[in-house]
Amino acid sequence: MSDIQEKIEDELKQARAACDVSGSNSPECAAAWDAVEELQSEAAHQRQAKPKKNSLEIYCDDNPEAAECRIYED
Repeated sequence: MSDIQEKIEDELKQARAACDVSGSNSPECAAAWDAVEELQSEAAHQRQAKPKKNSLEIYCDDNPEAAECRIYED
């Protein structure tokens, strides 16, 4: 599990605990769920920010010495 997913799980537990203790309409409960939403939003942004590799990029990651993967400088 990724680091951000672990943080989300921790925040979910804390939010549930905060709402159980202070009630579901309390400011503490709302703040805890806001923290969860922020982390979930950041996780979605990180997934979207990484472009998918095409088949040549995947091949070159596995076979960097292949002729197709050589990079020449001028």
